[in-house]
Amino acid sequence: MKAARDWSVRHARGLHRLYAVFEGTLHLLDPLLHRIGYHRLDKPFARIEGVIKGFLFDSQSCGQCTLGSTGMACPMNCPKTLRNGPCGGVRQDGGCEIKPEMTCVWVKAWEGSQHMGEAESGLQVIQLPVDARLKGRSSWLVALKARRETSE
Repeated sequence: MKAARDWSVRHARGLHRLYAVFEGTLHLLDPLLHRIGYHRLDKPFARIEGVIKGFLFDSQSCGQCTLGSTGMACPMNCPKTLRNGPCGGVRQDGGCEIKPEMTCVWVKAWEGSQHMGEAESGLQVIQLPVDARLKGRSSWLVALKARRETSE
């Protein structure tokens, strides 16, 4: 997992572009997906999303994905599950305060954001607290549904 997670951070720009294409495709399919029903599609989408994001990003399937604004580093891998930046315990070598053998998720987020060419912009977005009710749900469908609701 660590090797794939590190690869994803190094290739954050390409993965972010690939996701933008995928998101556009989902948006085009939205009328059909809406007609079928997001609730019916949630489990199969969540399974597919879990496999893909689990492998590439060691995603924790929180249902509120922030990979695009955190340099393709899943902040839910932080032992403290901090979503808005590092704690005060990041070691000088970039190690985690809780798990010293692990590089701080936010150090990785910074690296990934630099690869994306958005070293500061994405990381400056304040994330809402995690809604535990969305754990295990498809963040793709959650985002699609929210986009639909804001455009109506």
